[in-house]
Amino acid sequence: MATTNENLKEAFAGESQANQKYQAFAKKAEREGFTNIAKLFKTTAEAERIHAEGHLKALDMIASTADNLQAAIDGETYEFTEMYPPMVEQAVSDSHKAKTMFKFAVDAEEVHAQIYGKALEAVKSGVDMDVSDFYLCPVCGYIEMGAAPEKCPVCGAKQQVFTQVA
Repeated sequence: MATTNENLKEAFAGESQANQKYQAFAKKAEREGFTNIAKLFKTTAEAERIHAEGHLKALDMIASTADNLQAAIDGETYEFTEMYPPMVEQAVSDSHKAKTMFKFAVDAEEVHAQIYGKALEAVKSGVDMDVSDFYLCPVCGYIEMGAAPEKCPVCGAKQQVFTQVA
């Protein structure tokens, strides 16, 4: 029989996946002209996020900002060093279209870890980051601080597709 903590971890994973899936479904519904169905998917996605966050809190996995940054660095580092490389290799071997997004993720996750490292340095110095503008490449997930690059260094997307995250 599973422990409550094991159940919480499984529930967190399931709710997190449902949130992402419903957000993707909402985008598709919008593209197909189903505005109200898109709203339903978005609303349900937010409900799933609330559930996931509650499970994360019950697991006591939300700590100080410094500890949270270290957890983020550890997670991103694991992804670009251990998780994604064999996935890229397998997808290439299978000639699967997933190889592109897996490779994008390897490169973008490394940048995420570097940015979190800069944030952790700031927190350890008792200050916030001195950068307030963050730009996201919607193609590959690359993040740039300060200003969007002319061209995404990971996927080559043009500057105008970058979105500034509030």
